[in-house]
Amino acid sequence: MRNKLIANDSWYNVETGLLDRRIFSDPDLYQEELKNIFARAWNFICHDSQIPEAGDYFRSYIGEDEVIAVRDRKQQVQVLLNSCSHRGNTVCRADQGNTRSFFCSYHGWNYDLDGTLLAIPGYEDFYRSDIDKTEWGLQKAAKVSNYKGFVFATLDEDAPSLEAYLGWVGRLGIDQIAFRGDIEVVDGIQKNRVQCNWKIAVDNLFDWYHPKVSHGSAMDIGIATNADMHPMNQMVILGEYGHAIGGPGLSEESQLKIVKEHGHKKPTSAYDRKEYTDIWRATDQARETLGPVGVRSRGHPNIFPNFWITLGGTQACLRIPKGPLETELWWFTFVDKSIPPEARREFVRGVSHIFGPAGLLEQDDGENWAHSTRASIGTLTGARPAVISMGQGHDQVVEDPSGQSHINTVVNEHGQRWTYRSWQEWMKADSWDSLMRNHSKAPEGKI
Repeated sequence: MRNKLIANDSWYNVETGLLDRRIFSDPDLYQEELKNIFARAWNFICHDSQIPEAGDYFRSYIGEDEVIAVRDRKQQVQVLLNSCSHRGNTVCRADQGNTRSFFCSYHGWNYDLDGTLLAIPGYEDFYRSDIDKTEWGLQKAAKVSNYKGFVFATLDEDAPSLEAYLGWVGRLGIDQIAFRGDIEVVDGIQKNRVQCNWKIAVDNLFDWYHPKVSHGSAMDIGIATNADMHPMNQMVILGEYGHAIGGPGLSEESQLKIVKEHGHKKPTSAYDRKEYTDIWRATDQARETLGPVGVRSRGHPNIFPNFWITLGGTQACLRIPKGPLETELWWFTFVDKSIPPEARREFVRGVSHIFGPAGLLEQDDGENWAHSTRASIGTLTGARPAVISMGQGHDQVVEDPSGQSHINTVVNEHGQRWTYRSWQEWMKADSWDSLMRNHSKAPEGKI
């Protein structure tokens, strides 16, 4: 008998803002997410700087499918499923490194960097040469593409191009990092697990209602000010397929003031976090790259489904699902290649103490996410809907002549509503064709 929660397929009410809490814990629904969302979407895999040379690899995930991003002998990036074609054993167990081939430790099948099956022990004696090696290479992602150094892959051959998928909102999110020029990812991705559903960890990035309550300790020790924790000047940007940016925004007057003070010059320090949240936006290049609206956005972008970019583009995080009740967080820190060693250490230390396993803010957040997820399991607490209606029907989408639309407002839940509305559309669609025909376009008018 089909799961009633799946059969109902009306988890989020777009009119009322009520959300069925059981979507955070139902195991059958989770399996549908892996198939309908992660196996279909373009997923961030790694950055070019992590695999610069032939044989360099980085191990990652698409949903719960483990994959290897590797630069092959022709300098092309391959995304291979990390599963031997024989019995399914992993062929790569290190997180990152360089290799000449991938070797299965179970029976010794050996694969080239492009996934081609090179050798089978006992090919003549045991198999009697009766197996076609050309048919048993490592399975590949259906498509692999690169946007400004960010490698994405999809398991669905019917997916649109990466740039079409990202749209201007998704591209804007990545541009906030890529704009900085010659950047690289710091070796050693910080990883930790939280006992929460992945969607709660995603929607929290749009939530500027909680910081003043949850992160009071950050204000007590001077890491953040009251204005940082509860900014009223909010700018929300919503894009197709669930991409969104939510958080503080600069008014046009504030932007003009920064431009006047800094004279369109690029920041003298290419690794100062404050400069990269405000001052660099004064440059002509920033306006040209990000657009007249994007250059004023200081919020958190999320590339649907689970790739979060922090304010200022200094870090990014994957919220990787590990079952309905657990999420693994992978933190990538981006630095300019020219940064002096001492400044690099200080920069990495600073950002690591805000987000990540040692991050002051994320330790607060993880507790909240875990308890919210736990409530979705209860007979009564799970049946009571979550309400995400803050600001609904009270704001207006502003259309800029450039084509960039946005919402100027106060603290709100527009980003959360857009995430769950899009999530529901992904879950209901039975194919990319259906999703492209039926997904919500960026909103207009009152929202």
